[in-house]
This record gives sequence, C-alpha cells and structure tokens, in this order.
Amino acid sequence: MEEDVYKTILKGNEPVLFKDRNSKFYGYAIPVKTEEQVQEAIQNLKQEHHKARHWCYAYQLGKTYKHWRANDDGEPSNSAGMPIYGQLQSFEVTNCLVVVVRYFGGTKLGVGGLINAYRTGAQMALEACTIVTKTINIDYEVSCEYADLNKVMRVIKERNLNVTNQVMEMRCAITISVREKEAETIHTVFDGIYGVKIKELED
Repeated sequence: MEEDVYKTILKGNEPVLFKDRNSKFYGYAIPVKTEEQVQEAIQNLKQEHHKARHWCYAYQLGKTYKHWRANDDGEPSNSAGMPIYGQLQSFEVTNCLVVVVRYFGGTKLGVGGLINAYRTGAQMALEACTIVTKTINIDYEVSCEYADLNKVMRVIKERNLNVTNQVMEMRCAITISVREKEAETIHTVFDGIYGVKIKELED
C-alpha cells in the first residue's frame, strides 16, 4: 500500500451472527475517529444487548494506524480482543471499531474455540462493510488581498487542487486539501507568490 493512503469502512454493518455450541456471537464494525466515539458505541451496544455476557472489542484509530486497543472483557486473556484486532490488521482498516457481543450458550468453548469465534465474528463484520481507500491529506489556508486572487486561482486550476472552503472579501482566504506527498511542493509554490500567505491547518 502507498505511504500516504489508508483504508477505512464507509459505514457500519448490519449485525452478523456466528454460532458455536449454543453460544451466539454478534459482530459489529463501526466507523470511529476518537476514543470518545469508541466508548459511546460500546455503551450503545451494551444497552442494546443488555442480556449478553461479554462485549469484546478492538479498535484502530488514526490515518497512520498508530492508536489501537484490544479488550477481552472478562474472557480468558488474549482469547477475544487480540483475535478481533488481528482482523483489523488483516483487512488493513483504521478509524474502525469492531465489537463482538457474546451470549453464553451453557457450554464452555475453551480458549481455542473462543479465539476462533471472536476472530470469525470480527471477520464476518468487516466482510459485511464497504472498505474504501483514502489519501492522507494536509489542509492549508491560502490568503491574499482580493487584487492577488487571480494568481491563487490560477495555481488551484492548473494543479487541480481540492478547495474545501473559501471566503471572498477584501482579504480572501481559501482552504485547500492537498495529498501528503504533494504538500511540500504546493506549499513552496504558494509561498513563492508575492502577496500570498499559506499556513497549514491543524487536523
């Protein structure tokens, strides 16, 4: 995969069901961007499945896949959270939470059975999603006096840049979203135009 792209899910899936010896495992994949959204989604599932025994999950956040966590929620160590996280890695997705909700069926599955069940529940949930590839972009604000606007618009048109916001007044401000690998070049181009200022916007 190219360095400045990442994969994520377009939207959450309808719950999928995996059964093993009367235990039911419901798999959910949910798009998230923050840990607050992770906690909110888990709480919602706990309310929805309030009679379940375990709500095991793993998530991965950030365009560079840096932040992740796996939780066994009372199951034997590494029998649930890590198999779910393994599927996030296998599908190469980020900004995604996968929760597998277990209703205990009365028969213990053993660690091997649990690993298989949670891994399969996670896999089925992700397979039910549309996975998209996005570029890692940097947002810049380009500002200038109205008189210099033509210079800015010419560069935007020539380089086919993505404008996400613009304010046209005495002093104009245009927000552009630039693919990471092209960002330095674009910054240099605008920085070299007299009367034009460019600054990177925080994510």
